[in-house]
Amino acid sequence: MSEEEKVKTQQPKADYLMDDESENVNPTPQTESSDYLAAGKLKGKKTLITGGDSGIGQAAALAFAKEGADVAIVYFESDEDAQFTKNRIQEIGQKALVYKGDVGDEAFAQEVIDKLIAEWGTLDVLVNNAGEQHYQEKIGDITAEQLDRTFRTNIFGMFYLTKAAMPHLPKGASIINTSSITAYRGSSTLLDYSATKGAIVSFTRSFSQNKEVTDKKIRVNSVAPGPIWTPLIPATFPEKKLESWGKDGALERPGQPYELAPAYVYLASSDSSYVTGQTIHVNGGVVVNG
Repeated sequence: MSEEEKVKTQQPKADYLMDDESENVNPTPQTESSDYLAAGKLKGKKTLITGGDSGIGQAAALAFAKEGADVAIVYFESDEDAQFTKNRIQEIGQKALVYKGDVGDEAFAQEVIDKLIAEWGTLDVLVNNAGEQHYQEKIGDITAEQLDRTFRTNIFGMFYLTKAAMPHLPKGASIINTSSITAYRGSSTLLDYSATKGAIVSFTRSFSQNKEVTDKKIRVNSVAPGPIWTPLIPATFPEKKLESWGKDGALERPGQPYELAPAYVYLASSDSSYVTGQTIHVNGGVVVNG
């Protein structure tokens, strides 16, 4: 079977971190493109991607593998999607590690890094991508439990993994955080989610200037996706909202996960050697002036 045929026929169910209903998503999110031309930009790199079992994380994981990186992924609950991602990375020809658990648990985050270092000895690229969101029209409907859960996944997880990874990141390593267009233009129905994504942008800018980072020439950047079609979307928004969802940008359509992957490859590779503290906007043409 040709590489193009594999991409077309082996797309997974593809869920997102907190959603296990991906088989109901139509159309299926596309995490690979047969048009992608790899150039060995990450050859020999050891990489870790949270929320890497599906959606944006899976797209980045497969692109990293095609660029020559070994890839470890962290996922929350979808065993089938995680297994697909692992198999696909190995099929591409790279090593894969898989860790299941809650990134918002500091002990688990430390365990992931400890096991990865024991296996590979180093970590060159950390992608903090795991995230969740919950649609609420009124702030009064956001429970303390929901608020804690959203921040624990989106913010605490990023802090915990970065904190655990820092002693092991070599000179010139790269940290990439997944922010969102909502950090810049807001979202009236994703208040807690938008707040976490704004915090991720601020963390990225701040940590990139931290002496611990600058002394090791580690670059810290983020990617701010716009409306990307992952199972998180139909699982989050009311059906009536999906008719016009993602069509307000210049390209007038939602994006697919694979369309974000090159941004992660760029920030992970030496192509972005003079880029740190920045956010790349991949949003279909919505100008956010940020």
